[in-house]
Amino acid sequence: MPEESEDVFDALPPLLLGTYTPKIDAKGRMALPAKFRAQLGGGLVMARGQERCVYVLPIAEFRRVAAQIQRTSLGNKAAREYLRIFLSGATDEVPDKQGRVLVPQMLRDYAGLGDDIVVIGVGTRAEIWDRASWEEYLSAKEEAYSDIADDVLPVVDF
Repeated sequence: MPEESEDVFDALPPLLLGTYTPKIDAKGRMALPAKFRAQLGGGLVMARGQERCVYVLPIAEFRRVAAQIQRTSLGNKAAREYLRIFLSGATDEVPDKQGRVLVPQMLRDYAGLGDDIVVIGVGTRAEIWDRASWEEYLSAKEEAYSDIADDVLPVVDF
């Protein structure tokens, strides 16, 4: 029986979790958090995220998201506009041997990234935030965190 459950988990996309505080160096490179390297070491896509962060997605997850959006985009103006902005700001990157990846200047400008950043795992993607912006966002949203749980979480028996 344990083998069956392991097979189910192998079919799921990688799970990126936690909060990390790497720095961006003078060349615009960031060391991937060690816990993310197995999932992202073969290549990743960075793109504009919501709330002025940078999304970091494993290539397979990026392709899944882009395909899902493209299926609805032909007749849906909002989907077309989202896809244009999302894909025009996307760039594929491969980490170097030290696990560093270039955060393109365009995306650093978009998210207001200096050298003091936070990388958070958000399940199937990671997000890169300017540290002060993340702390402000977290402070503003933490109070409502428990209030919104009923709206976004499925009923789970613990």
